[in-house]
Amino acid sequence: MAWYHNFFHGLPQDAWKAAQTEEQTQLDLELLVESLDFGPDDKILDVFCGYGRHAVPLARMGARVTGVDISAEYIAEVESVAKKEKLPLVALADDFLSMSDAQIGTAASFDAAYCLGNSFSFFPRPDMLAFLTRIARSLKPGGRFLVHSEMVAESILPDYQARNWLPVEDEKGQQILFLVENEYFPLTSHIDSHLTYVKAGEVQTRTAKHYVYTLAELAQLFAEAGLSILDCYGTVEGDPYALGDEAVWILAQRM
Repeated sequence: MAWYHNFFHGLPQDAWKAAQTEEQTQLDLELLVESLDFGPDDKILDVFCGYGRHAVPLARMGARVTGVDISAEYIAEVESVAKKEKLPLVALADDFLSMSDAQIGTAASFDAAYCLGNSFSFFPRPDMLAFLTRIARSLKPGGRFLVHSEMVAESILPDYQARNWLPVEDEKGQQILFLVENEYFPLTSHIDSHLTYVKAGEVQTRTAKHYVYTLAELAQLFAEAGLSILDCYGTVEGDPYALGDEAVWILAQRM
């Protein structure tokens, strides 16, 4: 069982949600609309949709969204909003890698797909290829895919930080302290992040594993999966990617 099956519950969920700003979400949405080339009633796939910070606004715009996430807590929140507002939004609590095509929808049924929030780095090479192949198989020919990652080699290694901490406030104004200690393993090109979350005297610990790829390695994997890279952005505003940028947004298209 992969590490992420038991990671996403409790304080990590609270901390992630508290760290997201309305400004960042709005910029994400603008990039999605501008880059993915979809319109009202088009079918959109949101992989690792979280609590729906992108899926819900897109459904409100008229897109038919299917969101998939491993977190039952987050999916329950998305389902509640979708039901209350009668949105064209289906939320699925499952592992995107192992769920059946029938659960997601018929093959080649989506006009566009995206994966935001830095979840793209969860997979070693065989699983990464399987992930990208499933994305390609889900898209119509010419359908676009946008993915975000802060863990590509050209971003994470030039300014590698072994330790970091971040205080955030949740919706009720309670502070959550988030601490991370990173271990980089060069022979396998992955980082083990040992995480501690503290809120109102409660302490929870987790370990996350992120795999580091160069952009050239990712380009090869995308091509093997049947996806052609159209562009790489270094900012959410769509500026060209450059060495040392904090993150990359990769825009691809099904061949």
